[in-house]
Amino acid sequence: MPPSGHPTLLGPAQIRDLAAELGVIPTKKLGQNFVHDPNTVRRIVQTAGVVAGDTVLEVGPGLGSLTLGLLEVGAHVVAVEIDRRLAERLPQTVSERQPGASLTVMVCDALRVTDVPHAPTRLVANLPYNVSVPVLLHLLEHIGSLRSGIVMVQAEVGMRLAAPAGSRVYGAPSVKAAWYGQWRLVGQVSRQVFWPVPNVDSVLVGFERCQPPGSEVERVATFELVDAAFGQRRKMLRQSLAGVFGGSSVAASAVLCSVGLDPTLRGEQLTVGDFLRVARVR
Repeated sequence: MPPSGHPTLLGPAQIRDLAAELGVIPTKKLGQNFVHDPNTVRRIVQTAGVVAGDTVLEVGPGLGSLTLGLLEVGAHVVAVEIDRRLAERLPQTVSERQPGASLTVMVCDALRVTDVPHAPTRLVANLPYNVSVPVLLHLLEHIGSLRSGIVMVQAEVGMRLAAPAGSRVYGAPSVKAAWYGQWRLVGQVSRQVFWPVPNVDSVLVGFERCQPPGSEVERVATFELVDAAFGQRRKMLRQSLAGVFGGSSVAASAVLCSVGLDPTLRGEQLTVGDFLRVARVR
């Protein structure tokens, strides 16, 4: 443990000092907005249900705010960081503030990760907003040990991930996320807890992984249909799915009717189960 009275988490001054030491200027390209409020960090950890002994996957640890919060409760953290400067400084930050804590750092692009050590069961992350959905779907596809998680994302993205079929913001991310489990909005996050302050609102989204409704081959086929349906979301399914069925809206209509779906519906009216039924008779 750190010396008595020594803070275990990072505040605004420490975040800026670390950034200055490393010559880090937050960039939109990497989606970097660093959390500097210990209360927010602890709220995320508590909401995620992380307890001592858990193995947690964190993507984009940055300067270590959330990492320290996870380690504070006794979790082991596997941190994936694309910025080598940040990745190389993180173990030092942890040793200074929480000596003896259990941390593994991977220097790589999360979108290229297909395996991680220690079989993490939880995902807890302040995801880079510009790639949050691709990163989430990639990790859920490749890291089978993940059972639950809490991620901080742009509010608009979070609402899409948790949206039910038929809602105004329901889209391809909603359907694809539903393949892997159940999603819910679990909290809002003030813009003022970030440095630099973002120009968008943020939310916390939680998920509980479920057994996938179909095989991997069926997932690929289902996601192809989802992309087609929402690529032309204003069109009826018989039109938007025509390209998947050899360019024929007649063929698309026949398949839709065969599984009990009205060809005049639009993609936002179908659940992941509906898309899967269509995929199975292609």
